[in-house]
Amino acid sequence: MAKLVECIPNFSVSREKDETVFQGLVEVAESVPGCTLFDVQSDGNHNRCVFTLIGSPAAIEEAAFQLCKKASETIDMRLHQGQHPRMGATDVIPFVPQKDVSVQDCVEMSKRVAQRIWDELHIPSFLYEDSATRPERRNLAACRKGQFEGMPEKLLEPDWAPDYGERRIHPTAGITAIGARMPLIAFNINLSTSDVEVAKKIARAIRGSSGGFQYCKAIGVMLAERGLAQVSMNMVNFEGTPLYYAYEMVRVLAERYGAHIVGTEIVGLTPAKALVDCAEHYLKIENFDCKKQVMEYHLIDL
Repeated sequence: MAKLVECIPNFSVSREKDETVFQGLVEVAESVPGCTLFDVQSDGNHNRCVFTLIGSPAAIEEAAFQLCKKASETIDMRLHQGQHPRMGATDVIPFVPQKDVSVQDCVEMSKRVAQRIWDELHIPSFLYEDSATRPERRNLAACRKGQFEGMPEKLLEPDWAPDYGERRIHPTAGITAIGARMPLIAFNINLSTSDVEVAKKIARAIRGSSGGFQYCKAIGVMLAERGLAQVSMNMVNFEGTPLYYAYEMVRVLAERYGAHIVGTEIVGLTPAKALVDCAEHYLKIENFDCKKQVMEYHLIDL
């Protein structure tokens, strides 16, 4: 059986802000043998793009490195502005096991890629999630705190030496978080208000770090082009905290502030079960068995 790994690198650029740089990254992703570019998402407000790659472990390692190299050559973080927190041209590189690959295999991949990125590109990195060398580094938000602008000072703190590289950022490419993790769903909810403080208050109420849902990370951002506030979430365990939990809580809290949900979006790919779980919940299906009753599950092995 062929081994498959998913990689979802995030870059601090968007098609909307710089089409040339964005297309350059796409071309690199499509050029690596054994690696398939499944999906690309770009957002001008966040000034960020997210690639979803699937391939053999060796091909994915090569694609991750080549993309980081291209980003370091074409993205200058000193000029970058966007709604989403960021600390590097290649902001984060997660490896996710998909087929006949373990989380530990992905941990070893993350270490090899981090070492190569330092050796050849001189970009330091933190290891996060299942690759983390310290408990506080599991959380990507903790690694990213301070962002690009505050990172030079942060790296001089006793507890924040990079896992790979010296205590200094790359002058234009910053620093990168690299790690292994289970599937994550980037789930955003847009609100009928231009008051970003409403989204920030809702995000604070629902994220696990401030007492909300254990497997939900959330921030409030402004979608300037649409004049809407957004609750931007990473659902790190969709079975522990289903999407409909977050949706319903955001809906109720938005009403408290005189707003309502105008739409949602999923950035990149998502496990089918996460959406099937929502359908089961809202349709009130009794005695439902996803793997037995969803046709596509039966077609996979044909």
